[in-house]
Amino acid sequence: MTSKDISPTDDADLYKAGVHLLIDDITADSCKDAIEFVLKQNIEKKKQKRLQFLICSNGGEVPSCFALIDVMRGSSIPIHTVGLGVIASCGLLLFINGKRGHRTLTPNTSILSHQYSWSNYGKEHELFAQVKEFELSTQRMLDHYKKCTGLTESKIRKYLLPPEDVWLAGSEAKELGICDNVRQIK
Repeated sequence: MTSKDISPTDDADLYKAGVHLLIDDITADSCKDAIEFVLKQNIEKKKQKRLQFLICSNGGEVPSCFALIDVMRGSSIPIHTVGLGVIASCGLLLFINGKRGHRTLTPNTSILSHQYSWSNYGKEHELFAQVKEFELSTQRMLDHYKKCTGLTESKIRKYLLPPEDVWLAGSEAKELGICDNVRQIK
C-alpha cells in the first residue's frame, strides 16, 4: 500500500463525525472557527450524540477563550475534550470546560496552569481601567476553575494559580479535577 492509496480525512469528514481540531493559539480567529463548529452542529437536523474537541494549544487571548467557553456551555450537545501535546493557559481553560467524565488527556500531554498575564501601557486613567478588566478576568478564571474542578478558591490559588507557572503530569491533573482520565485515544 502506498500513501496514494490512503485517503486522508478532510475537514468535512471530521465535521460529520462531530470532531473539531483546535491545534493553535487561542485567538479570535481560532475561536471563531470553533464557535461556528458548535453552533452549526447544534442546528443540524440530525444532531450528533456528542461533540469532541481535540485541543493542543499554548494558550492565547482570554476574552476569545471565554467567548468559546460560553458557547460550549450553551451547546445542547455534550462536548467531550481531549488534550494532546500541550494544553496551556487558555488551552487548559477550554479543556476543563468539557463534559465531566469525558475530559481525556493523552499520556504525553504537557499541562500548564498559570495566572492571567497582560501587558499594559497608556495614561494613568487608562491603566486604572485596565486594572478593572484584569480583576474581572481573574475572577472569571477563578469561578471557571471552581466550576470545572470542584476545588475551593484557596486550593486553586495554591495549586493551579500561584505566582509561578505550574506544570502538571496527567496523574496530577486528575487529582486536581482537571481531567477525568489519562489514556491513548482511539
